[in-house]
Order: sequence, then structure tokens, then C-alpha cells
Amino acid sequence: MKEKFLEISNVSKTFPGVKALDKVRFDICPGEVHALVGENGAGKSTLIKILSGVQPPDDGAKIVIEGQETVLHDPMDAIKKGISVIYQDFSLFTNLTVAENIGINEIIEKNQKILHWQEVNAKAEKALNFLKSDINPRTIVGNLSVAKQQMVAIATAVAQEAKMIIMDEPTSALSKKEVERLYEIIEDLKAQNIAIMFVGHKMEELFHVADRFTIFRDGQYVDTVNAKEVTESDLVAMMVGRKIEGKSYANLEEKGEEVLTVKGLSKKGNFKDINFTVRKGEVLGVTGLVGAGRSETAQAIFGLTSIDSGQVFIEGKEVHIKSPADALKMGIAYVPESRQTQGLVLPKTIRENILLPQLDKYANKLGILNNKEMEDATNKWIDMLDVRPNNPDLTAMSLSGGNQQKVVLAKWISTQAKVLIVDEPTNGVDIGAKDEIHKILRNLAKEGMAVIVISSELPEILTISDRIMVMRRGRVSGFLDNKDLTQEMIMKLSVA
Repeated sequence: MKEKFLEISNVSKTFPGVKALDKVRFDICPGEVHALVGENGAGKSTLIKILSGVQPPDDGAKIVIEGQETVLHDPMDAIKKGISVIYQDFSLFTNLTVAENIGINEIIEKNQKILHWQEVNAKAEKALNFLKSDINPRTIVGNLSVAKQQMVAIATAVAQEAKMIIMDEPTSALSKKEVERLYEIIEDLKAQNIAIMFVGHKMEELFHVADRFTIFRDGQYVDTVNAKEVTESDLVAMMVGRKIEGKSYANLEEKGEEVLTVKGLSKKGNFKDINFTVRKGEVLGVTGLVGAGRSETAQAIFGLTSIDSGQVFIEGKEVHIKSPADALKMGIAYVPESRQTQGLVLPKTIRENILLPQLDKYANKLGILNNKEMEDATNKWIDMLDVRPNNPDLTAMSLSGGNQQKVVLAKWISTQAKVLIVDEPTNGVDIGAKDEIHKILRNLAKEGMAVIVISSELPEILTISDRIMVMRRGRVSGFLDNKDLTQEMIMKLSVA
């Protein structure tokens, strides 16, 4: 084992009423990829904030960087000591150029009054060249794709001469091809002796990149293991404290009557001639490559966007949906892909988020809300979906990703919808929460709801669906009953 770049021990962090971290430890060596894994709420994000200087640990913590015990006072202090973080949202200034983003920390640190733009652009170009990127340093970041914005975030860390880069869910918004490019970049960074702390949930990716795993559970350290010496099922069991059985929930028994029928749905540039039905008690999985038109179709059905032509029927009756309010009246609910930007009002409480779509239900003729009924309803949904912590007065932003997703589900399930459309239901949540969400959706179908699950993860589609609709370039390329299916069979329809 090489000399460690970073070694922490006895690190705790207490918030009012919550012990987020309890005497955890972690270490990483130059040129190593060390994956930090655990369920949502395990304390991973809190540790990232401590290592990046955003939050101080409780008294008694020991942080050693390159053999020297240190205190990280603020983010700039962490950067000076060689630690850079690439967050899920990249934390870039989208209205500035690539070069300005890459150089901004140095500009702030030196408090430069006069900027030498030639030097700023040259430094950015050098970092981008290291990553073998052809991005123009003078391009406005907001005009770049998600994958290229991530490249800028990595280039920023390289320009800062980072010795350790923390990658927080780095593949959550990338296509398969873009993920493979990220793998190449990680290998290049390792070759330059840069340590990488990789935080993620997708097992295939974790085992592809990691040299070691450190497992947290409920804010506590569980173990550190070599990637070559542990199986996926063993790692999952350490993360969640129990065995997760990989199983299919598919139920091919005869379903009830048709609830949602779509005929000839078209929108230029998005999708064309979409035809399908979903029956009572059925889970229809919808998949396809990026750009296949999956989300766009769902958004049109829910009234978020208009259509050029086509018909939508609910229980055999044609409906004309011009807005989400129309869709809700017709019994259609939609859980969007991005829970943080589209699904939740983060500063609001769990109660306020769950009841938001149906406040009028709890108001009398004078518009006065019945607080007792609202409290009872909120507690019912929190208990049913096992939202943790079980406190309706907590803000949505204080919850882990998996529990945020449960709140979004509760918000729309509580509308008593006939059709529930869920877009990427487990994106960014851990494997334990993923299993819980799958069970919730299957139980809703069992109770008679028609459920549509849109997912780019083929294992998830195979786990949860009764039937699968595959889309390609805005069209339906085929339907498959979920019996003896493989990922390869689905992929054939995705690229055919």
C-alpha cells in the first residue's frame, strides 16, 4: 500500500436531533479509486461536506493530509490542501465561459483586480488538453451538454492541481457512451497519481472503477474491503444490513380493463405515432436510449407540453388534456425525473410537499385549511412509504435522496390517481431504497392502479415491469412480455 494522501478517524457530525456521522474513518492513497458506498442517509454527503471544508466535524475528529494533521476551515482551504469536489450539479457558473469557470477559484483566492485573459484561457486550455477535450475555453458553459459540463468541472480540479478529486454521483446524467469516456478520464487521473473518492449507487460502475470500498450504514463505519475480494451481493448486504434478493416482480396474469389508451400521439421533433394501452393492475415499463422520446411522451400525456396530433382515452373515454391540472382531474399523476428541480419544493416541509397538489381538498368554503385532517393524511403517507425520519415538519432538503423520492411518490399517490407515470423512479438512490420503491410501485399496481415506469436502467425495467414498451428515435419499436427476457433482447429493439 502506498503512503496515504488522506486519513481520517473519529469523525462525527451532529445536527439538531440527528447524528449524521458517528466516529467514522476513511483513507485514500495517491492513484487509487476508493468508493464510498452506503444507503441514502448513511452519511456520505456529510463526509463530503467535511472533507471539502463546507462543514466542520464535531470535536475529536482527526484529519491527516500527506502526513500532517490539519483542520479544513473552508472550501478554499480544502482546495489549497489538494482536495477538489465535483458535485452532482457540477456547481458551475453557467453564464460564464469555460475558462472563467476553470480559473475562478484562483481569481478569488488571489483577489485579482486586473485579469490577464490570455493566461486564464491558456490555463484552461492546458487542463482541457490533459483531458483530451476539444471544448473551446471561450464557450459559455450554459451552452454545453451535461457531459461537457462535467468535463469542465473535472478540468477545474485539474487546473487547481488537485491531489484528490471527490466525484459525487458522477454518472447520474450521462449516457452509456459518456460513462465509458469518464472511465477513461479516471484512468488518466490515476496515472497522474491523483486519488479519486468515488461516491455512487450503480453496482456495475462501482465495480468497474473501484480499487477499494468503504461502507457506511446509518452514519457509522462498517468496513473497508478490496474490490477484488468482495461480491456485489456481499457489498449490498453490508450497505443495507440485510440480503437484497435480485428478483423480478413481473406478474403476467390477466389484468383488468384498459385505463389509459394512447392513439397516434405525435409531436414534431419529439415523438411520432405513439400507440399503447395500460390496464388496471399493470406495470408498463418504458425504455430506450437517450433521445428516444420517453420523457417527452409522458410529459405530453400529463399536459406539460402540447401535442400536434393524437388521442388520449381514460377508461374508454377520450380526454383533452391541456395542462397538469386537467391531467389530475382525469386521474393521471406524473412523478418527474428530477425530484429536486421538478418534484419538490426543497425549503418546504414534508407535509407541505405531500399535500401541495390537493390543498383544496382540506379547505372549507371560506378557504380555511383543516390542520387535523392534513396532519392525519400526511402521517398516513409517511407511514405507508416509510419516509425517514418520520417527522412531517422536516424540510424536503434535509432528507436523503431515497426519502426525497418517497415524498414525491406520496405527493402524487395521495391524489388517488388512476394512472401513475413515474420517470426514472430510482435515479440517484441506493440499492436498499430502490428495492423499497419497486415494492411500493408493485403494491400500487396490485391495488388496481395502472403504473407506467420510465427507466434507462434495464435491470430495473426487468425487475418491475409486466410488459415493456421499447422506444427508438421517437417511435415505439416494440412491446415485450416480461418473461424469460434478457437485457440484450431489449437492446436489440432499442437500436434496431
